[in-house]
This record gives sequence, C-alpha cells and structure tokens, in this order.
Amino acid sequence: MSHKFHIPVLGLGYSIDTPLKVARYGISSVVSIVDDDLIERMRKYHSEKNNEEYVEIAKLAPNARERRITAYLNLLDKLVTRQFEALTKQSFAEGSDLCRYFDLLPDSSVQKQGYELMKEFEDSERKTIFQDILRKQLKKGSIDVNIMAKLDKMNYDAGNEFTGEENTDALAALRGFALSNLSSSVILSAGMNPRLYSYLEAFPDFVPNEIGEMKKKIILKVSDFRSGFIQAKFLAKKGLWVSEFRVESGLNCGGHAFATDGYLLGPVLEEFKQKRKEMYVELYSTYQAALAVKGTSFTATIPQHLSVQGGIGTADENNFLLNHYQLDVTGWGSPFLLVPEATNVDADTLKQLERAGDDDFYLSNSSPLGILFNSFKGSSSEKQRQDRINKNRPGSPCTKKYLVSNTEFTEQPICTASREYQNLKIKQLKSLDLSPEEFEQKMEAVTEKVCLCEGLCSSAYLKYGITKPKENKAVAICPGPNLSYFSRTYSLDEMVKHIYGSVDLLQNVKRPNLFVNELNLYIDYLQKELSVHVKNLNDKKQKYLVKFKNELEHGIAYYKELFPQLTDQKQKLMNILEDLSTAETKLSFINI
Repeated sequence: MSHKFHIPVLGLGYSIDTPLKVARYGISSVVSIVDDDLIERMRKYHSEKNNEEYVEIAKLAPNARERRITAYLNLLDKLVTRQFEALTKQSFAEGSDLCRYFDLLPDSSVQKQGYELMKEFEDSERKTIFQDILRKQLKKGSIDVNIMAKLDKMNYDAGNEFTGEENTDALAALRGFALSNLSSSVILSAGMNPRLYSYLEAFPDFVPNEIGEMKKKIILKVSDFRSGFIQAKFLAKKGLWVSEFRVESGLNCGGHAFATDGYLLGPVLEEFKQKRKEMYVELYSTYQAALAVKGTSFTATIPQHLSVQGGIGTADENNFLLNHYQLDVTGWGSPFLLVPEATNVDADTLKQLERAGDDDFYLSNSSPLGILFNSFKGSSSEKQRQDRINKNRPGSPCTKKYLVSNTEFTEQPICTASREYQNLKIKQLKSLDLSPEEFEQKMEAVTEKVCLCEGLCSSAYLKYGITKPKENKAVAICPGPNLSYFSRTYSLDEMVKHIYGSVDLLQNVKRPNLFVNELNLYIDYLQKELSVHVKNLNDKKQKYLVKFKNELEHGIAYYKELFPQLTDQKQKLMNILEDLSTAETKLSFINI
C-alpha cells in the first residue's frame, strides 16, 4: 500500500463512491454492498456523468441483486483505472494530480523521499529519468467492499416463492463481488455466518495461484482475538485464507456498536501481537492441508495483515498503534465525514456536524437489528421520528426491507422500525395491564427504532441532487463519538496530513487519549446496563456484568503499564494518567 491508513465503510451512502474520489491517490477505501437500490442509482448517476452507457437492471429482473452489484463495481474499477492512468501521464507540474499523489504520502515513504529528491535535480535529463522511475512506482488504492454477514434476508419472487439459498441478501452480494473485475478484498463484519463463509469456496478468485497470489482476498472485521481466530480457522479448513484481521473498537466506532464482554482495544491488540505468529503457523498449516485435498499446492509465504480502527484522532496515537502493536495499517472513518472531497454528507447535515458537541453523539437502540447504534441528535431522521410520534403516526413506511427480522405478528419477517410493526406492538402494549411508567418505557423502546435503509442513503441523493419526488429526504448518520473533537470541514489534503502529523487539526482541543476515551464509553455502557436490569437481575445477566467489569479492571491494569510508553512529555503523560485514575474511580463505584 502507498498509504498507512484506509477509509473504512461509512454507512450505506457515505462511502458508496469514495474510491472515485481517493483511489487514484493510492488511498484504499471500502464500499458497502448491502443496498442494491442505492448501488443501481449510483451506477446510473456516475455512468451518465462519465458518458458511459447505462442499461437499467430492474429490481425484479433475474439475479438482479448480484448483477447490479457486479455492474457497479465494474464501473468503479473502470473509472478509477481511467483516472489513475490519466494521473500517471501528467507532468510533474505544481498543482497536478500527479504531484498531489506524492504530496499526500507520509514523509517516511520512500516514494515521497524520491519525489522530494527529484525536485532538487537541475539536470533535465536526470530529472526525466527519475520522474519515469517515480511513475512506475505509482499504485492506486484498493476498491474494497463490506458485507454485514448477518444481514442475510431470504428473498421471494413476485409469486411469493422463495428464490433459493444462493439468493439470500448476503450470498447474492458476495456473488456480485466475486464475479466482478475487481482485484480487491471483501470485509466480512458483524459476526460469523457459516452459510456465507462456506459459499466463498464456490469462487475461484479466492483460490491462490502457484505463487500464493489471489485476485480477491478476505478480511475479517473483529473486536477480539478469540472470535477472529475461530472464524479464520473455519475458513482455513475450507481452503480460504484470511488476508487481514481488521480490529475495531467495540464502542468507539461509527455505525453499529458491539460491546462484547468488555474487551478494551489495548488488551485486544496486545493479544494479537503476542499470539500473531503462533496463530499464523496454525492457520497456514490448516490452509495448506485443505488446499492439498483440492489439488492445489504451493510453498510461498502468504501475508496476513493486522489493522485497527475506531476512535483514532491524532498522529501520535496513529504512530503509537502502528509501531507498538506492529500493525500494517490503521483505519480512519468518522473524521472523513467532514471531508466533502471524500464522502457524501449533504450540506445541512454537514453544518450540524460542524456545530456538534460531545452530547450530540450517543449510543441508541434505534437500529431495527436490535444492536446498539451510534446516533446523532442533530440528524433530520431523529427530528422526523419525533414528529411522527407527535402526530400519533410512529414508524416508517418499509419500502426496501433490508432489515426485516421480526415475526412476532406476521408470518414473513417485518422491520421493527416499520409503521406496520410499531402499530401492532403498541396495540399489544395497550391491551396489557401495565403501569403508566412501564407503558411509557416500553413505548419508547418500540418507537425509538428508525428506518436506516432510507436514512443512510438520503445524504448521497441530496448531495448529488438525485432525490425522487415524494422520496423521504430525512438523513440518518452514525458517526463515532470521536467526531465531536473535529469542528469544521476539511480538505482531503488537510485530513491526510493530520493523520501523518505534518498538520494538527486538533491543536488546543482538549481530548482524552484514545484508550481512555474508549474506557469511559465502556464504563458508561456498564452503568446503563446495570440501571436497566437492576430490578430483575438474573444470574445469567449478573455473571455477564461481573465479567464485563472484570475485563475493564484488567484493561486499566494493562494501561497503567502501557501509558508510560505513550509519550516522553511529562505533562502530557500526567494528564493521561490522571484521566485513567478518574475512570478507575468511576468504575470502582459500580457495584454489581
């Protein structure tokens, strides 16, 4: 990779075409392939904008989901390749995309150092030779895709007949990627789906050639070592190699949040660091044995990378993570929501994000999946949700049905954010003999759910001016809490230079250390969980909360040993240790 960071998936629409904006500069990014309606509309938009032929793939056409995804990814690949080839042919004139490619690289990059050396040459012949060498070293960023493994809805045709196992949402999306022209990676997130993982075997692009190279690779997004190792072994036994473990903070991230059992980022990365070689040996041995059964063999060493994302905010934190835990790359997500050049945030939402403070970012139960979700108080979707409740019409029309999962009242699953479900549930609550306080509490739990299928796409449609008449324009956005420390919009150059330390966008901003920030989020979560269950704390829940608190205490002990290695600035270290001590005291008052 040219760069030591990537841009992770951001909602549905926020990074849907980010590769078109950054890949030519060598920056890798991730596209969500959950919503094929969004994908089809973006294919139409970018085809017309770039004078490419566009033939619609109708929603009910045979294999529509797979074909839409393949067609869009092929378009991205074609357009990025065109951009990149044009960049390589440019002169090294100030202000050109070619110069910008090198200017964006970290100072430690050999390419960047060569570029700076070239600019000092006065001999035109030597300069030209050196420029040709630099051009040959250019590399475009990867167009990776993300699949939420558990989002695997069964699909039915117009006659209400099940379309088959291979046409469930996750499997059809995987097939769309696997049949595309891309040479890149699929990131599998949100838990293990054995059916989806097994389906990977069906595609030759995941099989290595005689020197161990694969056209398409597998990345696992995980929040702890054990689950990552288990998933990787499952895949290795099928002759499938995990090329990267992408460790994400359970709570200090954007989108859906998974608190796990209280595993903090530092101890998780430490476990990966200590056990990485041992894990590699076991996985490689299992992998080779599985391939041998299939008639494939090679002796080459296959790389297995390790990265981290979630809540990184400064160059110092970035460098410490890379160096101390021997990582290959880091992920910077939410801060790029304030970079209009890289992501799709509409003008109104952008203004709201610029003005937002700590209290505007919070964990909610608004996701129909029943998983904690990072929410933003200033979003228009939150305002719309409240307006609908005030008008006694809670819930949303359910048009896309990507998150349908509840069969409490219906034979086929429906979405808990839908008007249909919320009306049925409220009617049931009214029929029960509940106290006013209990009824209000349960009412809030029902009506808190919001439509994410539309809300996470609206911003892209608004930014490009392609909303349809009568289409819901309310925007849902799910930044991580770390975004509260960034207070304006930034250029791509500013954000990249901030990551590498040549610019400090958070100068004079009071912000806790990455690890302390996450620790406080976990303590707040534990307090909330205890308050919710305090009246009926059964043995199972109590054991979970006790284990959770023990893990936090273990993490604090680990950080006491780690933090003196963070910085050689005495005052800065004292501030970090003071914040850690405050968090430890707060945790000690929680009695389970």
